[in-house]
Amino acid sequence: MEPILLVIAGWWWIAPAAAGAGAATYAGLTTRSRRARRLELDAARQEESLAYRELVAAKARVRTANADLLTAKSRSGAPAFQAGDARRELLAAKQAEKTASLALRASRSRVKAGYAQYRAATANDPLPIDRLYAAHDAINLRWLAYETDVDRALAYPQMTDVRHPATVAFLRAQREALAKRPTLRERATPQQFLEYRAAVHHLESTFDEAERRAGVAGAARPASPAASAAAGLTAAAALIAELADRLPTLIAKIPPPRTSEPPAGRVP
Repeated sequence: MEPILLVIAGWWWIAPAAAGAGAATYAGLTTRSRRARRLELDAARQEESLAYRELVAAKARVRTANADLLTAKSRSGAPAFQAGDARRELLAAKQAEKTASLALRASRSRVKAGYAQYRAATANDPLPIDRLYAAHDAINLRWLAYETDVDRALAYPQMTDVRHPATVAFLRAQREALAKRPTLRERATPQQFLEYRAAVHHLESTFDEAERRAGVAGAARPASPAASAAAGLTAAAALIAELADRLPTLIAKIPPPRTSEPPAGRVP
């Protein structure tokens, strides 16, 4: 009996230390998984903060341009072109302010959509970074089809010819997207997510342009500015309608808040 008591007296601290290490490891893994799942939401909030700062800067530019215009008008002997330049600067500043205001409204809408999507997501849903990985890999697979398929390579040789500007632009975008791709999926920061998402979108647009220049059947064609604006409004309306349709389902999936019962004998 005494040897057992001696062992217990000498190694009693192992069990609490192991329990504490296990709890810390579990807490770290849980926090990391939660952070990875809300990565898109955090990126949208960071984008909103940047858009707000740009709007503040645009408003300051409008005030400065307005002051310069008033100064130019107050000088009786000043050349007429100075007032014209100040007026054009004021118009440009107001246009920039309007653009920044719209960008801020769009970023706030993305934050609301990202929050609803985060609350409705389950453990089986792919992480935001995994969805971006899949989009990136899909573009690379489309590109590899021209490298591995002999018939497609012979039909569209421009897709693999680095002498063509559109192909060079795609290869540069491919290299940029690969450089922006986070290596640790659960440790990607919101800034890395934003940069990687922009690189993937640019990669897709350059690949579509390379296919269009190569004459690939079914390639995406660039639209005119008016058509692009109309398409953007249509897409925004469709997105708003889709969110309105999905909102009851998303709200229903949100778990109810936790309520703790007060201990017996204590007034809540």
